[in-house]
Amino acid sequence: MTIPGFNEEQERAWIEQCVLAEEEIPGELHVIFCQDDYLLRINEQYLDHRDYTDVITFDYTEEEGPISGDIFISYDRVVDNALTLGEPVDRELRRVLIHGVLHLLGYADGTSGQQAEMRRKENYCLSLRE
Repeated sequence: MTIPGFNEEQERAWIEQCVLAEEEIPGELHVIFCQDDYLLRINEQYLDHRDYTDVITFDYTEEEGPISGDIFISYDRVVDNALTLGEPVDRELRRVLIHGVLHLLGYADGTSGQQAEMRRKENYCLSLRE
């Protein structure tokens, strides 16, 4: 899937900068863009959730060492979220992408406090890219 405005080299450098800012070591990350239905199947199969989502992250990081994992992003959800929020699609895409990376860095979003911290970190990382 080709994503308009997505420059892999630039995004990789930005993600590395964000990971290093957290004093972690960037490792092997795979970003997989897909459509809603595909990510819904992953959500049902692996997380037992029955709803659409914009991102699912699978963490392969060992106890010590570089962060690594797969980040699945529904481009359909990103576009829909951007329209709903009045945000440019490329900014919403970066927010969702860095959200997945932040999960690999150990950040959670299960509680309102965790969600606030996640949003703060997302905004900080986005400021490094803009």
